[in-house]
Amino acid sequence: MDLIAGERIRLIRDKALELGFDDIGFSPARQLTDHESHFDRWIDNGFHAGMHYMANHHDLRLDPRLLVEGAQTVISLLTLYNTSQHPLHNNAPVIARYAYGEDYHDILRAKLQALFQFIREHVYPELDGRVFVDSAPVLERAWAQKAGLGWIGKNTHLISPKLGSYTFISELIVNLPLHHDVAMVHDHCGGCTRCIDACPTAALSPHSLDANRCISYLTIENKGDIPDEFKGQFQNRVFGCDICQEVCPWNRKAPVTTESLLMPKPELM
Repeated sequence: MDLIAGERIRLIRDKALELGFDDIGFSPARQLTDHESHFDRWIDNGFHAGMHYMANHHDLRLDPRLLVEGAQTVISLLTLYNTSQHPLHNNAPVIARYAYGEDYHDILRAKLQALFQFIREHVYPELDGRVFVDSAPVLERAWAQKAGLGWIGKNTHLISPKLGSYTFISELIVNLPLHHDVAMVHDHCGGCTRCIDACPTAALSPHSLDANRCISYLTIENKGDIPDEFKGQFQNRVFGCDICQEVCPWNRKAPVTTESLLMPKPELM
């Protein structure tokens, strides 16, 4: 099968949407030189807190060709997890929206594997590569930005002008050759500082997050005691935090997921 790049992209995009992904973009597998200094500064400042693994595999994080031999393309995919349903009781302990449904790793991995198999069977028989859902040292937001899916906001989330920021990011890193003509999405945060102003623990500065102060880190990744200085600041949040997304103007009209497995379980409501 000899398909031109445009036809390959169309087939892959159509299949991805059919499988339930909400957006898809393509970027060349190259070293992320423009993100290296920001990442290194974040690590040097100790903003990764107890997530010591973030300092490992530095070169692999910045160059997917070291992670997947023969890689030519990073295919980035967005999946909405926003929902119009929220717990009925105002005094209920608050958990982050991404945890309302089933484990997203399992849901997205199955979809990625189905897309990978489709590409091999119908687009590029010589396909080789790997699928990723928070499973390897991949700078997911950087690749999604390079694929034209959004910009990295002041709250450090990828913000899609179509979907907002309540999205999971996943990838296929493959040896599929494509002509990449990507229209980058410019930063539309402007002078807005709502996310920074709303963070009760002062974890945010423009485009940078100090995990040592982040409610999401402190209630999930953190293995030690929560420092006393944050007492009374969690606003009843016990697993993760969405405050910096809840106040973001780009989420005012954010669409909701159609994936039933990501919707809240009745007992949670």
